[in-house]
Amino acid sequence: MGRICIPDHEYQERIQRAAKLIAARGLDAMLVCSTESDYANARYFSGFWPLFERAGVLISATGEAALLAGPESTIFARDFGKLDKVFVLREFRESADPSYPELIPDTFRDAFKAVGVTGENIKIGLGSYVECTLPIYEGLKESYPNAEIVRCNDIMVELRQIKSENELACIKEGFRIVEIATDEVIKALKPGVTELQMVGIAQKVIYEHGAEYEGLPMYVFSEASTRHAISRSSYKVIGKNDIVQLNLSAKIDGYSPAIGLPVCMGKLEGERRDLVEFCLKMHDWTESQIKAGIPADVIPKQFLQMFKDAGYEKNYVYGPCHGTGMIEVEAPWMETSSDYILQKNMTFQIDTYVSCDTFGCRWEKGIAVKENGCESYTDYLKKGIIELGF
Repeated sequence: MGRICIPDHEYQERIQRAAKLIAARGLDAMLVCSTESDYANARYFSGFWPLFERAGVLISATGEAALLAGPESTIFARDFGKLDKVFVLREFRESADPSYPELIPDTFRDAFKAVGVTGENIKIGLGSYVECTLPIYEGLKESYPNAEIVRCNDIMVELRQIKSENELACIKEGFRIVEIATDEVIKALKPGVTELQMVGIAQKVIYEHGAEYEGLPMYVFSEASTRHAISRSSYKVIGKNDIVQLNLSAKIDGYSPAIGLPVCMGKLEGERRDLVEFCLKMHDWTESQIKAGIPADVIPKQFLQMFKDAGYEKNYVYGPCHGTGMIEVEAPWMETSSDYILQKNMTFQIDTYVSCDTFGCRWEKGIAVKENGCESYTDYLKKGIIELGF
């Protein structure tokens, strides 16, 4: 059996779909940019994940595309990228801001010409506005002072929110590996180990079983640290009766699913148990509501109201779901302000998080929207509250 990945032809299909949207928006070209930490948009079209430096993909309305890389990534980009046209621009340099005085770089004009865009009064869309660094933006402005530069993030959301069968296969494979890693971490949990030691076990397992990297900075938090909605594991020693929060992940050809659940280092009782059980109840309720055709704001509004009705409004942190795919958290979120319709093969992490003064709890897994419900990609959370006896 071959490695589960995105086939080369799918990258070209993505570029052609993007070109139609670019043309429909009246744009001459769209530029997407990526960093090492948020690589998704450039990798989506090129398969290239930059290291230290930035990367970009330039796509014309006629369907031509070029990969833009930093000064030290010339060979790297050609070896790993899926595009024939590769340009090396000083604007995509690393944050140390080297001058590269001996470098004779390509220019934005070289890249635009190669994808068939000429002229001065052109219209350029930025498909990843947040990831576009100031040097890249200033380089565009200097190269095309008469150009109109506009945001078009919505093009990337439209392209990425509906997953192909190959994308779904990558996500499913990631969940298979994460389940194994979660089992191994739970086996190793005991009072006296550190959070980081447990992360180390998870990392070893995911690489052994075929992941290319962790899908998010994996974390194991204990007790007070679990109040952090996002954070990093530390040298904190896990103690008896601590609530330990696991969120483990595995990246498969860029796709980054995760499983999150609490584990109690002893018996979970009283108000602590009530809050953890309520969180799981809301997680399961959310899953039962998802299906194609539902306005995306309906579930979050009911979700929030149920927190209020149960007296847990103060423990509410955010809405019930966020998109997932190449980045573990990607657009679109499912929020009370959402204005889109759920569609078949949208993928989400059902991410149910609560926090109180002494601890927090998250139940999280991935699903794909289907016509009459949703498909869950892991049954791990059906184990319920895991209590370890010591």
